[in-house]
Amino acid sequence: MSLDDAATKPHERMQAALADDLAAVGDLIRARMASKHAPRIPEVTAHLVEAGGKRVRPMLTLAAARLCGYEGDAHQKLAATVEFIHTATLLHDDVVDESEKRRGRPTANLLWDNKSSVLVGDYLFARSFQLMVETGNLRVLNILSNAAATIAEGEVLQLTAAMNLATTEEIYLQVIRGKTAALFEAACEVGGVIAGKDEDVIKALATYGDGLGIAFQMADDLLDWGGTGGEIGKNTGDDFRERKLTLPVIRAVARADEDERAFWKRTIEKGDQQDGDLEHALELLRRHGTLEETRDVANAYVAEAKSALSILPDHPLREMMIDLADYVVARLN
Repeated sequence: MSLDDAATKPHERMQAALADDLAAVGDLIRARMASKHAPRIPEVTAHLVEAGGKRVRPMLTLAAARLCGYEGDAHQKLAATVEFIHTATLLHDDVVDESEKRRGRPTANLLWDNKSSVLVGDYLFARSFQLMVETGNLRVLNILSNAAATIAEGEVLQLTAAMNLATTEEIYLQVIRGKTAALFEAACEVGGVIAGKDEDVIKALATYGDGLGIAFQMADDLLDWGGTGGEIGKNTGDDFRERKLTLPVIRAVARADEDERAFWKRTIEKGDQQDGDLEHALELLRRHGTLEETRDVANAYVAEAKSALSILPDHPLREMMIDLADYVVARLN
């Protein structure tokens, strides 16, 4: 790797390596988000799709297929499918969470309204199924439709798990497997399927996607607390304010004494949050070492993801996928 390569981020190197495929996927997305009868659909979709997201998930589909030696163009349709599913879930999430910002810009539900966001999200789900069917591969349809159901299930589970101190690590893992890792896993898996690879290769790609997705979400959850240092910054504590139970909090609650438990009950279950509560919550996480533990768990999932790729051929794209996994947790170390 040259010094220039080392200076760029793994997803940027991947973007450069897959530039032609990504351009084709971009064209496909723009063509399929058009609507002859409802101009609001492309308006709302473009607001999100063109917002400068990294497109990591569709990129993983392209990378997995190319790594497996695929030569056709069905992987581009699958990558567009993955991006549509992801965009649809973001539109719905912002309505559910009553969010006002996404990628530094006002959310679609704020610029238009909740009805538009929900209905355009539904339209993108429908478009994603049309694209899947066009590949003519029933197994791909099965994997991606299962992922779409798992994502919705994860979001609903999160609704019931939030604000509930009885939420366990198992439930938390189920939530993040649903809302985040399921699409990473499916995105990688379909790349191997469309390339017609053996079961062990397909399983390895799925394991990589699952581990990467879990680590990605855990890293996000940890950064919401200011990372392992627990430093209060501009966006620190959104999850605390929204009373979400992420791994650092779940472990701190499990080890809480009577006074600490009363604090968590007041702030998370009852939603009675006062000045200084965020700082006290952070102090409890530091006291019980749960920030560092969460980083260690995320690192373990990354190790599992990287290990899974060992059966795949030696290839620059494989190295980029390994580097991407490291990059997800590098911001925590």
